Amino acid sequence: MGMNGSTVLEPLRQGLPPIDPAGAAGSASCALPPHYEAVRGARQFTRTTLKQWELSERFDDVALVVSELVTNALRHALLDDGTVRQEPYDAPVRLHLMRWTSRLVCAVRDPSHTGPAARQTEEDGAAESGRGLLLVESFSDTWGWHPLAGTLHGKVVWALFQLPCAAEPDGRT
Repeated sequence: MGMNGSTVLEPLRQGLPPIDPAGAAGSASCALPPHYEAVRGARQFTRTTLKQWELSERFDDVALVVSELVTNALRHALLDDGTVRQEPYDAPVRLHLMRWTSRLVCAVRDPSHTGPAARQTEEDGAAESGRGLLLVESFSDTWGWHPLAGTLHGKVVWALFQLPCAAEPDGRT
């Protein structure tokens, strides 16, 4: 998949009905504090939200992906000395969960304009960074990113999970 702003959303469109924000069955969002302990809070927020949406059976895969996306976002929100990058908005990292009938999207916003890189060569396979996005790729149906526009700076990295179609009231699927 191309990783520039014009093509990163393409997998959300391929083979799936268009995503209409007004057609979302549910959405939830939370600001995350700028320290690595926020990953635990993001997992708890995900558990609570999925339980409310009756999607608890998807928690393990979704929580692993959320953990990786939030960890990466925090790395880009913090300076090397652990201080927060100065940004024009309050929370440098934000987690969004959006549910439609047939899919669930996890999206994490961070202040960095640099796109993620998940593909590794054999030579850098032992590298510490980059492995988390390989997990995101493995556990979600697809993922991507896009730069933010307007007054927000940075990017959003998202992962999509297809959901099984619910049975119709007469028992059809």
